Amino acid sequence: MPELPEVETIRRGLNKFILHQKIQDVTILCEKSFRGDKKWLIGQEIIKVDRRGKALLVQLSNKMWLMVHLRMTGQMIFVGNEKFAAGHPDQGFTEEMPGRHTRVYFDFENGTHLYFNDQRKFGFIAVMDELGLQEDKFLSRLASEPWDMKPDAFWTMLQRHKASPVKAVILDQSNIAGVGNIYADEGCFYAKILPWRRCDSLDREDANLLLEGLCSVMQASIDSGGSTMKDYVRADGTKGSYLEKFAQVFRREGLECRRCGGIIEKTRVAGRGTHYCKGCQK
Repeated sequence: MPELPEVETIRRGLNKFILHQKIQDVTILCEKSFRGDKKWLIGQEIIKVDRRGKALLVQLSNKMWLMVHLRMTGQMIFVGNEKFAAGHPDQGFTEEMPGRHTRVYFDFENGTHLYFNDQRKFGFIAVMDELGLQEDKFLSRLASEPWDMKPDAFWTMLQRHKASPVKAVILDQSNIAGVGNIYADEGCFYAKILPWRRCDSLDREDANLLLEGLCSVMQASIDSGGSTMKDYVRADGTKGSYLEKFAQVFRREGLECRRCGGIIEKTRVAGRGTHYCKGCQK
């Protein structure tokens, strides 16, 4: 599943290509991939491309919304005078559209098209009104994102989970939204905190550094176009560069720590592969 920086990168790309486009028709090739009635979309203009956590939110001129979850293998492919693909980089990026994994596609009045591809059919597009958006089970449980969370609120949240490992707590989207496995490891490294430490072992300085680290590493990833391990690319089809340029521990097991010279190790915390440096994370 893409992490917040990847979804934000996709949002910015889509914003360039589909903003102010008017929907002429919607074709649903897989009922599982589309939730709601497409009649609310026909003739409507796209007036905003937003994001909440890891979900894309597209606002229409009639105040209806499209919520897009890419999940594991979702793609958004725009075809017009230019073509770009965002998401899982399989053959869908280059094959004729609609392709074998196309589940839903939008025809715009100016002759361009937007395709939702999803090889494993875990992703979906949902149509909803303002109230539905507010009451959506996924969206309603999301906490504030790192940039919107004050240090005092972050500290208070950690204190509610005193006996839990730090990494497990920050991966829970109801505690802080948008933090995934990569950035949990990188944030803990930034703060010099071992990911399995209990929350009640942290002091306020530790908590402040952790929140600062989460903001810093996620912003660096957004600025570099996302992490792009093997599955995700930017909205113009090129790969992001966070892991290559900035990652300090993630996917670097066995390599030398750039901060202390120790060796990066890997274990499991909260059921997730976890990277750390025992030399400088305490």
